[in-house]
Amino acid sequence: MHPLLLSTILTLACSGAAPTTSEVVDQVDLIEVNHLYDQHGRHVIDQLIFYDWDSATRRFQVRAWRLLKSDDQHPRKSWPQGDYVTTWRDQNVVRRVHAVQIRETWTTHDPEVREREMYPMEQRLNLSQPLTVGRFPGRR
Repeated sequence: MHPLLLSTILTLACSGAAPTTSEVVDQVDLIEVNHLYDQHGRHVIDQLIFYDWDSATRRFQVRAWRLLKSDDQHPRKSWPQGDYVTTWRDQNVVRRVHAVQIRETWTTHDPEVREREMYPMEQRLNLSQPLTVGRFPGRR
């Protein structure tokens, strides 16, 4: 290997130019751990549904949902903050969602899909988007 190339690689590695993992943190009012079953009682999916309280309608409205792919994603009590938190890897970021409350349900209907009838997906706030490397909020 050419000495200049080796020197450049070492300099980049030591300076932290290697890709880093960023973290995206959101706060919601409620996390639902939903276990969905079909009409014959067969397990279909496990999902996390994230809700915000809407004082105008006086109900929780779905903000986003994600498949629950491992037990590591299950919301856990965060004693220092006094809330619940779920963490998972979402493409190239670590996503962390905090909530004041959690609930666990076992249903034969999908609560997130039913919510679409009252509150279309296009109107949802959704979870925060990770910042793109080299871009800053408000700049294009």
